[in-house]
Amino acid sequence: MTPSHIHLHKRSNTLELHFNGQDYQLECELLRVLSPSAEVRGHGNPVLQTGKKHVSITAIEPVGNYAIKLTFDDGHDSGIYDWSYLYDLCTHKDHYWDQYLAELHAANASREPGATVVQLS
Repeated sequence: MTPSHIHLHKRSNTLELHFNGQDYQLECELLRVLSPSAEVRGHGNPVLQTGKKHVSITAIEPVGNYAIKLTFDDGHDSGIYDWSYLYDLCTHKDHYWDQYLAELHAANASREPGATVVQLS
């Protein structure tokens, strides 16, 4: 499935995608922390991305007729987001977001850049 429309909303830090008559909004933070890059996926050992709450997309480049490459303001630019992956993110966004937040909590990590989470006993 190929999106018929892609639009970056810089103020709200969201990427709007139009698939099959339906509009979806994906936050830049979600796209960054779930990047399909080897840097994030860790060659089968995923690397938890922290401190990405305010990350923005600075560039969108087409990759053939099957994907886009996103560049983020934190320098990350190695993820190739194919249409099926983007559609999956759109349709299962809440599940992926809840899973990410649970992983952050389990790691005592934060979405805030430079934040240190301290657990009190």
